[in-house]
Amino acid sequence: MPKPIRVFVKAVDTFNLWVGRVAMQLLFVMAAVLLWSTLSRLLFNEPVNWALEMSQFLLSAYYLLGGAYSLQKGAHVRMDLFYGRLAPRQRAITDAITILCVIFFLGVLLYGGLSATNYAIQYNQKNYTAWSPPLWPIKVVMTFGVFLMLLQTISTFFKDLAEARGTPIA
Repeated sequence: MPKPIRVFVKAVDTFNLWVGRVAMQLLFVMAAVLLWSTLSRLLFNEPVNWALEMSQFLLSAYYLLGGAYSLQKGAHVRMDLFYGRLAPRQRAITDAITILCVIFFLGVLLYGGLSATNYAIQYNQKNYTAWSPPLWPIKVVMTFGVFLMLLQTISTFFKDLAEARGTPIA
């Protein structure tokens, strides 16, 4: 593979590894939010109206920012009816072909995410709840997560292509 592709793969993999490890910590933040909600309701008799929504936002950020990391580590679910019987080179060819569908899907998803994020920013979109938080921060995070996933699928495509050619990218 040409050097620019190898540099791209290494840069994307390194960045998504870092983002994935940071995203893992969001579970602790979410647990703290839910714990605060419980303690304030039980101990102080002061329920908070923002905790459920905030935990939903944190969980969304967690799985969308962690998606690229999961793909990188091979942790996504895979239909293994025939795939497990294939040789490593045949798996790489199959992956290189099928990941093109994922790249197309993520491209469409990114386009929609950019549109929704732009709308949320432009019109200061808020959620229809008692807390009524602005939605643009989570939409930015969600769109960024889809973008990272798209970059990771392109990186994975290049790695699969190199493996299929018999020159794996380390």
